Order: sequence, then structure tokens, then C-alpha cells
Amino acid sequence: MSTQLTDAELTRAAQSGDIGALGLLLERHRAGMRAVALSLLGHGPDAEDAVQDAALVALRRIGGVRDPAAVGPWLRMVVRNACRTRLRSAAPTEPFDDLLLPSTGAIPEQALERHALRDWIWRAIEELSPALRMTLVLRHFSTTATSYEALAKLTGVPVGTVRSRLSQARAKLADALRATADTAHGDAARRVAASGKEAGETLAAAERGDFAGLVTERWSPGVTLLNGCAPVGGRDLLIRGMENDLAAGVRQRLNHVVAGRDLAIWEMDIINPPDAPDHCPPAVTWLMTLEQGRVHQVRLFHPRPPTAPRTPALIPV
Repeated sequence: MSTQLTDAELTRAAQSGDIGALGLLLERHRAGMRAVALSLLGHGPDAEDAVQDAALVALRRIGGVRDPAAVGPWLRMVVRNACRTRLRSAAPTEPFDDLLLPSTGAIPEQALERHALRDWIWRAIEELSPALRMTLVLRHFSTTATSYEALAKLTGVPVGTVRSRLSQARAKLADALRATADTAHGDAARRVAASGKEAGETLAAAERGDFAGLVTERWSPGVTLLNGCAPVGGRDLLIRGMENDLAAGVRQRLNHVVAGRDLAIWEMDIINPPDAPDHCPPAVTWLMTLEQGRVHQVRLFHPRPPTAPRTPALIPV
């Protein structure tokens, strides 16, 4: 596509589903977007991250630009809002289960009902390497493990590596979207529903005293519990931990599910017994990698509750 096309022409092409046009727009206006970020956040990785986050917002919301010729000011506004959100919150992102990508003619509500756009983004994400995919999915699809510190703890790498992986993942995502635009996409909504059902059956089995049986039947024989990248135990430790919590009166309630072909995230609320309200943290995230559909590795993360109410973001991302 020629770089001589006007902003209005590129915007209309992007709104029709041309990811390459959106890429050209972002590249054309990157200097202005970065200048806004630097003016609000100063020099450093936060400014670069804000520009990258704004690019993902543009991917979601380009279809809503009413004046295609004014896409430059719109992109700078998106960056400004991303910076303000970053200043207000240590974990600015919210999950985008309802990710709206540009479609070819259908209004967003219709596209979402067909799940086609969601399937497309998941198909592209699954083209990323496992390390990049895990970091991106946690950052933008999880509701709990979204801060750099949480991602570093869960994945067992320094915060600097988390930043680097996110930058690489975002850069590669547009290429993956272009590469998968014309291929068949799996049903992401059905996969999430199946994983949610699996989570419910897992909790039900645990409460009736059959967690060990379910793990033996459905999970990998060599399932490993990890702390970051380091293995800390296997099947027996997982079973013992669940049984000890249940014996203490602790229960878990499913709150949110993310599921890919080889990655699943179950976010649980923890219900402590009335006589021991602080027995466990109020929530736990199960991060699981799968092999041939069976849980192969498990990481558990207890997000810290917010210390004060957060100001809503101007643009949810």
C-alpha cells in the first residue's frame, strides 16, 4: 500500500479491516504520539509502553473514528488518555474479552455476535512464541496479573524482561494479524466456555473430595507446580494444598476465564471460613500451560487487593 495515501484514505481502509493500513497510520503518527507520551511521562519505558498500549486501543477502536481526516489528533488523544491512566494506576489495562477489530461491512455488534473478530485476534496471538504469548495474554486479558511486577513474579523473569517481551509481542501481533487475516480461525468463545466448564468441574470434584481423581484422570502425569520458572512440586503437592485448604473451610469461586490452545487462566475469588477470614488472600489466579489439552504446568498467583479506589480510565484499554 502506498504511503502517499491520505490519512482519511488509510483510516477508511483500516475501518474496512486492512491491518496494513492501520500499521501505516501508526507509523506515520508515531513521532507525534511519542511526543505526547514524553510530555506527560518523561523519558523512560513508561512513555514507550503508553505508545504501545495506545496502538492496541487504536486496533480496537479505529472503527469509531468519525472524521477519518482527523485520525492524527485522535491517535494523540488516545496516547494522552493512556498516559493519564498510567499515572493514576499501577495496572492500567483491563481485559479486552470484547475486543473489537475492524470488520468488512458489519457493525461491531454483529461482528462480536459472530465471534469472528475475537477468533481472529486469538489466532494471531497463538502465532507468537510461548513466552511472548503468555506475557501478552496476562497483560491484556487477565483481570488480576496485569502489572509488570505481577507478570515478573508469575513468569519468573525480571521486570525489564517483561517490558521487552511486551514490546516484542505488540510489534509481532500486527504481523501475525496480517498473516492470519485470510485463514480459518478457531472458535475462541467456545474454547473459553469449555475451559470455564472444566474449572467448574475441577472445583466441584475438589469439594466432594475427588480432586486427586480428577487430576489423575485429566491432567498430565508429570504436572508440575512452578514458582516463576522454578519447579516446586508436582501432583502430590497440588493435591495436598487443595485438600488442606478445603479442610480449613476455604472455598474458591470462579470469576474469570481466559483460554487459548495451550494456555488457560482461571481467576478465582477465595471464600474464607467465618472464623478465619484472613486464612487465605481474597483471590487466586491459576496460570496453566497445556500439552495436548492436559494441564502440564501450573503457576498460582495471589493478587494484592487495591489499597484505595482507583479513578476510572478515560479510555478503557
